[in-house]
Amino acid sequence: MTVTRSENLMPVHSDIRGPLYLESLRMGKEGVKVLRLNTGNPAVFGFKMPDSVREALLANADKAVAYCDLRGMPAAREAIVNYHKKKGIQDINIDDIYIGNGVSELVLMCLLALCNKGDEILMPSPSYSLWSNSTYIAGGKPVYYTCDESNFWYPDIDDIRRKVTPKTRAIVIINPNNPTGAVYPKEILLDMIQIARENNLLIFSDEIYDRLLMDGVEHISTASLAPDLTVITTNGLSKSHIICGFRCGWMCISGYRGKADDYIEGIFQMAAMRLCSNALTQLVIPAALADDASTQAMMVPGGRIYEQREATFREIEKIDGLTCVKNHAAFYAFPKLDHKKFNISDDKKFAFDLLHEKHIFIVPGSGFDYHTPDHFRIVMLPEPHEMAQAMRDMGDFLKDYRQ
Repeated sequence: MTVTRSENLMPVHSDIRGPLYLESLRMGKEGVKVLRLNTGNPAVFGFKMPDSVREALLANADKAVAYCDLRGMPAAREAIVNYHKKKGIQDINIDDIYIGNGVSELVLMCLLALCNKGDEILMPSPSYSLWSNSTYIAGGKPVYYTCDESNFWYPDIDDIRRKVTPKTRAIVIINPNNPTGAVYPKEILLDMIQIARENNLLIFSDEIYDRLLMDGVEHISTASLAPDLTVITTNGLSKSHIICGFRCGWMCISGYRGKADDYIEGIFQMAAMRLCSNALTQLVIPAALADDASTQAMMVPGGRIYEQREATFREIEKIDGLTCVKNHAAFYAFPKLDHKKFNISDDKKFAFDLLHEKHIFIVPGSGFDYHTPDHFRIVMLPEPHEMAQAMRDMGDFLKDYRQ
């Protein structure tokens, strides 16, 4: 008997750690040094977790030996409640917080609890593929709304309205956005919230980069503008406190009382099945949320993430046929290749060609559910001089590249 995978997995893709990743590993085994601009993993580029996080972990490790509450340790959830209240989300308590083994686990839990076969979930394009993949696994259907590159990558409100159908159950907002690094203004959020209000949609607001802001921009939490709607806000410490391997994420559920109680009971069921999330990582949440100084230091002139971005864009501006909207958050850029100049028809081939010739590993735009083959994402985490050299190498590669 031949054993095959579930049909729900057939459309699932993971280009960040897919065929390109495997090829980079093969090259590494052959002694080729590959610059990995594929995944936002700061620690591998020399970033260090804050002392406050290390001290909280080491001093309290014995408290994490037993199973904890399936939603998370009370002290950690209390710190999360206080954090979100400061961002304007009101009428929440620790029972509205679920801590997970990364946001990835929580997103899948939420969608499994929500979706019946064929249900539609609105999400941005480009989009972090966690959302589309989890929707597929849950039996649902991702429906992509356009983010407009000519308008700072903000969501196209008219396009969202056109995409709503009787099967639409929820809308995903990724703000700050991955892969573009865009931060949405209040007016855009209010328009999206109004669409959800008019169509009785649940809102998922992915805000994990809300502390990684540059250029004086302000992040506004979606739920703070929608106290009358059910909003699930996801966040975590992986990027802001350099602890990706801890898998420390959470979600805050607001506005549901009397309207989505049955759905929240479903989430509770899902959480109970895995007993609890990793208790060791929860020990650091109060200390981390009380210490934002180390995060802010990275995001201002002279800070590593800020200077790495500046070095990257100085070189991108010199490359004929390559343009990019400058990010104001996170450490991602989503450049565009001139189609007429390079005749790009296969963005995966482009990524493989760049990997083989210049040993630079980027993720093609199709890995972020983008509809044309002329974009790719780069992660700006190497030191400024390394980013600058990588962009010069890319410029050299593009001088004669055609498909």
